[in-house]
Amino acid sequence: MAAGVVAAGVLTPTAAFAGGRPDTVQSNLNALVKDDGLPAALATVKGRDGRTRTYTAGVGDLATGARVPVDGQVRAGSNTKTFTAVVVLQLVAEGKVGLDSPVETYLPGLLRGDGIDGQDITVRQLLQHTSGLPEYMTAPALSDFTTVQYRYFEPRDLLDGALAQKARFPAGTGWEYSNTNYIVAGLIIQKVTGRPVGEEITKRVIDRIGLRHTYFPAPGDTTIHEAHPHGYFRSAPDAPAIDYTEMDTSMAWAAGAIVTTNTDLNAFFAALLGGRLLPPAQLAEMRTTVPAEPLGRGIRYGLGLQSTPLSCNGLAWGHGGTSPGYRSRGGVTDDGRAATITVTAVPGEDGARHMADALDAALCR
Repeated sequence: MAAGVVAAGVLTPTAAFAGGRPDTVQSNLNALVKDDGLPAALATVKGRDGRTRTYTAGVGDLATGARVPVDGQVRAGSNTKTFTAVVVLQLVAEGKVGLDSPVETYLPGLLRGDGIDGQDITVRQLLQHTSGLPEYMTAPALSDFTTVQYRYFEPRDLLDGALAQKARFPAGTGWEYSNTNYIVAGLIIQKVTGRPVGEEITKRVIDRIGLRHTYFPAPGDTTIHEAHPHGYFRSAPDAPAIDYTEMDTSMAWAAGAIVTTNTDLNAFFAALLGGRLLPPAQLAEMRTTVPAEPLGRGIRYGLGLQSTPLSCNGLAWGHGGTSPGYRSRGGVTDDGRAATITVTAVPGEDGARHMADALDAALCR
């Protein structure tokens, strides 16, 4: 079935399968644009029949009214964490990193602060968000994204913003999502391999499984390389939309820098769950989860991988990601279904819920 496309902000009629059954994926994308006010929505879905379908709705560029490129490149945000976790777990499999070794083993003296000590935090706790490390994104330097769109940050700059705060809880005693964990994980990768984290992710993951439209931006690269919808950021609900398509992704680095497509994200998570990137022992560790209710009802978090219960029973395995101009939600199932939906602005609470419902519908239809 051809992808549905919405031009110049006018919604096309809802697509239908043979026999007249409405295509719920297209209907849900149309609703995200029309009802939630998002500039554009894109999806790639592999259904129970094994076929992959792509969809678009909205406009790709608010300034020109250009159409949304089918399966266009987007900023993947925290989906990057799964790539980073895979590399760490590959190093575990190679005997170069101990999953339950303290961070101090690899980065001596780095983690020091109020209630923070690298001798007490393990690599597993970083990947699982049970370290208690505070969130660097709440530091004053990142309080206003409109001022840092093109600013370069060293990883240590980001880490300093976290270490100036008090630990959220003693390591291993709670769960709280913190991007800081994956900045530290990226630094461990670099220390152990002697190479940049983006290079290791490219070699060990992207090139290994042939993700042709995925890359980790080089320092100073603020562009999106291939056809893409523009991404937009509002500093407040009533503030004007800022075109945030171009940005210096150093503010996200190993926690959220990757550029990709919905189709490549589906392929990545399918390859991961299919055992193409990790030995069975490390994949089993990755899929061992703890409750992560702040992410949503029933959601659990493993090592850079989360599971979401589906209304049709079973689980979707994936991650999700947000950058100032894009948000993606996706997952794959153990029986081969896959779906990723991306919108080109950060939705409000209702829009976020509608995205989750749309993903569930795409995987359960």
